[in-house]
Amino acid sequence: MKQAFLWILTGFLALTGFAAGQSPEMQNFDLSQISRWRPNNTFSKVEGTVLTTEVPEGSHTAQNWMEYEIDLTPYRSNVLTLAVKYRSFQVSRPPEDYNGIKFMLKFRPTPESSFTYPAVVQLYGTSDGWQWASFGAVIPKTATTGTLVMGLQNSHGKVQFDLATLRFGSLFSAADRVNLDWQVKYPERIANHRRQRGVMAPETIRYEHLKTLSDWNVNLVRAQLVRNWGAVGTETDLAEYDRWLNGKLDDLEKALEWAKEFGIKFVIDLHCLPGGRNTAGSMRMFSEEKYGDHFIEVWKRISRRFRNHPQIYAYNLVNEPLQFLPAPAGYDYWNLQRRAAEAIRKIDAETPIMIESNIADKAETYVYLSPLAMHNIIYKVHMYVPGAFTHQRLQGEGPVVTYPGMIEGEMWNKERIRKELQPVLEFQKRHNCKIYVGEFSAIRWAPGAERYLEDCISIFEEYGWDWTYHAFREWNGWSVEHTENPQDNEPAQTDTARKKVLLKYFKRNQR
Repeated sequence: MKQAFLWILTGFLALTGFAAGQSPEMQNFDLSQISRWRPNNTFSKVEGTVLTTEVPEGSHTAQNWMEYEIDLTPYRSNVLTLAVKYRSFQVSRPPEDYNGIKFMLKFRPTPESSFTYPAVVQLYGTSDGWQWASFGAVIPKTATTGTLVMGLQNSHGKVQFDLATLRFGSLFSAADRVNLDWQVKYPERIANHRRQRGVMAPETIRYEHLKTLSDWNVNLVRAQLVRNWGAVGTETDLAEYDRWLNGKLDDLEKALEWAKEFGIKFVIDLHCLPGGRNTAGSMRMFSEEKYGDHFIEVWKRISRRFRNHPQIYAYNLVNEPLQFLPAPAGYDYWNLQRRAAEAIRKIDAETPIMIESNIADKAETYVYLSPLAMHNIIYKVHMYVPGAFTHQRLQGEGPVVTYPGMIEGEMWNKERIRKELQPVLEFQKRHNCKIYVGEFSAIRWAPGAERYLEDCISIFEEYGWDWTYHAFREWNGWSVEHTENPQDNEPAQTDTARKKVLLKYFKRNQR
C-alpha cells in the first residue's frame, strides 16, 4: 500500500439516470439520459452513444471532459460502482498518474468538506481496441450531489467512451453465499498455536531486519513477494515473471534460515500476481484464464518448495483481490483461491492457507464472503478505514484529519472501528475460523495515529485475531521509526508514540 488507490466496493444502487434493478448483475446506463451530458470545453462531444474528447497538442493543460450530474442522496451510506468501455489514440502521458484519461466521480463527502475524486488511474497511450475501465466510491450519508466525468486532463490525444456499455451495480451479494453452515477445523498445532503479532516486511528482508524485529519481540513476519505495486499492464510475460519470482523465492529461503535463529515465523504473501492489473483496475487473472491457470501453477511450485518448513506459518494466496467485472466460470476472486487451495492440499496437507475477500480485503465485503468447504483455512482482512484519515495527504496535499473525531460526516472512534469490523467478527463466529489482520496502519503524520493503532489493536486482541502492522522499513510514510513530521525523512532519535503502541503489544508474544 505505498500509494493511494481507490478501491471499488460492491452494493445495490439506485442512481438517477441509470436503469434500476434488483439483480446483483451490473445494470446498463439509461441511454435516454444522454442529453444530460454537458461538455466543459470545446474538445468534447457526444455522437450517438459515443462520447469523444480529442485534444490537440498544446492544449492539454486543461480539464477537457464531459460532465453528468448525479443525485447522491438515494444511495447514501451505500456504494456506487461504474464500468465503461473506452478506446484511446495517442493520449500523452500526463505528469500525474491520476490524470490522463479521466473516468471519475467528483463529490463532497459533506457540504463543508473538500472534494474527493474516486477514479481510474494510470490510463494514457493507445489502447488495443475497446477496453474496460472501472471505478467506485462509498457514498457517505452526508453527500448530496456528484459529477461523473469522462474525457482527458493534462493530456492531448483522443479518447472515446461507449455510453451503451456504461454499467453499474454489484457483482456479489450475501444472497449468493455458499457453505453457510461450514465450521472450520484446525489441527491441534494450529488451533492451539501461540498468538501471532508482527509486521509486514520490506520487499527485501535482511538479517539486520530480523535482528531488530527479534529485539522488538515480534514473532510473525508477512513476507511480500512484490514489484510494480499498483501498476497497470505489468506481469504479462509469464516466463519473465517466473524468473523474477524464482529469484524472490531464493531470497525468501535465505531469510527463513535467518528466521530460525530468532524464532520468527513467516506468512508467504504473493503480492504480485500473474497478469498484474488491467485497465479496469481488476486483477487480470480474474478475466483471462491463462493468468489464472498460471496462478495455480505458481502456488503448486511454492508449496512444493516450502512444505514442512518449520518457519512457514501460512500461505497467503492473493494480496488484496480486486475483481470489478464478471469472470469466466471458476476464475472469480473466490473460486480461483479455492482452486489454488485445493491444488496446494494435494502437495502440502499441513500448512494453513489464507483466503482474502474482494475489494482489497475490506471488512465490508465479509457480508458476502463464503468460507471454503475446507479445513485449516485462515481468513484474512485489511484495515485502512477511514481512508480519509489513514491515507491523508499521501500526495502532499489535502485537509488535516484527526482521530478520534468527525471524519466524512461520521464520528470515528473505537466503537466506530468495532462497527467497521463487525462483518468479520460475525463471519468468525458463524464459521468457527481463525482471523488474521494482515495489514493495518495510519500514515505517520495523521494526527492521532497512535490512538488509532491502539484502538485497532485492542479490538484485534479482544477478538483473538492475529495481526501484522503495515509496514516495517518499507516506505517511511508508514514507519513507526520516523517522526510525525512529513518533511523529516530520517529515523527518530527516540521511540515514537506509534512505535510504543506496537512494542506494548509485542511484549505479549512468545517465540
